[in-house]
Amino acid sequence: MRRLYTFRFEPDVSFHDVEESLLLAVCASESLYGRAQVRLDASFALDPGKHSCVIDGTSDVGFAIARIFTGFLSLEFGEEAYRVERQAAVR
Repeated sequence: MRRLYTFRFEPDVSFHDVEESLLLAVCASESLYGRAQVRLDASFALDPGKHSCVIDGTSDVGFAIARIFTGFLSLEFGEEAYRVERQAAVR
C-alpha cells in the first residue's frame, strides 16, 4: 500500500517558494541516502493550479523528504500556512 502526503497551501503562500523548499528537502535527503537512491525512490508532484504538492512517502527516502519538507514549511511559512493530508492508496 502506498502512503501519500498531500500538502495544501493557503493562497497567499508563494508557490515558487514552496517549490524551492521541496527541492531543498530532496537535496537534504540526498545527504542521508545518496543521490542514486533518491533518484530511484523519490516520487513527488507539484500542482501550482491547485496550490498543492503530493509526496509518496512509501519508501524511506520519500518519508524523509516529506518529514524534511514539513519542517522547512513550518519554519518558512508557519504551521497555519499549509495542511497535510495523509492518504493510503492501493498500488
